Amino acid sequence: MAVVELTKENFEETVTNNDFVIVDFWAPWCGPCRSFAPTYEKVSEDHPNIVFAKVNTEEEQEIAGHFQIRSIPTLMIFREKVIIFSQAGALPEGGFRELVQKAGELDMAEVHEQIAKENG
Repeated sequence: MAVVELTKENFEETVTNNDFVIVDFWAPWCGPCRSFAPTYEKVSEDHPNIVFAKVNTEEEQEIAGHFQIRSIPTLMIFREKVIIFSQAGALPEGGFRELVQKAGELDMAEVHEQIAKENG
């Protein structure tokens, strides 16, 4: 599946209707964002079961503001509507692949249990 462009119109629907979503917050003027883009595309092709999405922070300032994106690129991973990873900076391909694998191995039942305890 190709990388999906997220806007305020489809962001919530995408995160709500998919169990595993990786979002790349970027901007056209950002050099590290542009150099990370081919890696992001390449890794996305190997994981058809994961939604790989991009948010152009120039055009979607409301979304960037909501998630308090201060520097780009920022990667954010949602599993079952929960943010399990959020970090600024482009990753090398190997590091990104490892991150995707670890995110996929995370026991979400345990994560939801932790959240319930914290909010309890």
